[in-house]
Amino acid sequence: MSDTRSPQVLPTRKHTQHLERFSEADIPTGRGSLRTIVFRDKRNGREHVALVVGQVSGHEGVPVRIHSECLTSEVFGSLKCDCREQLDRSLDFITQAGQGVVLYLRQEGRGIGLGNKIKAYALQSKGLDTYEANRQLGFADDLRTYDIAAEMLRSLDVRSVDLMTNNPLKIAGMVEEGIPVRRRIPSRTEHNPHNVDYLRTKRERTGHLIELFAEDDDTEAKTG
Repeated sequence: MSDTRSPQVLPTRKHTQHLERFSEADIPTGRGSLRTIVFRDKRNGREHVALVVGQVSGHEGVPVRIHSECLTSEVFGSLKCDCREQLDRSLDFITQAGQGVVLYLRQEGRGIGLGNKIKAYALQSKGLDTYEANRQLGFADDLRTYDIAAEMLRSLDVRSVDLMTNNPLKIAGMVEEGIPVRRRIPSRTEHNPHNVDYLRTKRERTGHLIELFAEDDDTEAKTG
């Protein structure tokens, strides 16, 4: 079930022009062929990827996932977060729908980088939550930006998106960057003993729209 609500925020930022469309090829995968487009940031050489299924140019309501790199989960299989599951589900969604885009952004650790992310994990093992750990290292809660994602979507000529996310900041960020969000598609994943506190913290501290706790459903049923 999708959420049709979207923030009433007017675009206020000037469109960025930091990217060059560097390379493109079709890659066969277990899900089918993915049109893989690499965008290179002219400021720092960092490469971001758009994985495209079907025709998206000139289309409204294109299913889109804005996904930040998570090496620990996606490559090493870490259970401390749900990033790999969210990436897999978004790829499943667009391939089954026959249309959509997954934007893979090189913003490891909510923008603090891999090394600092592992430092934050060490602090979490001593009792800090994910946000407290970042702050102790001198970082804000979330350093990610969405101007690059918006520029990628404009290059693909996507007119509006159905955004696969649990994060209200991504919705607001897209609208602020001039990309209309037609609706939200919840990104549901299963929790495990290693990430349940992380997911609960994201919901309670930064308003993530996470719906995967049975006890919450029971409470809502009793009080609703």
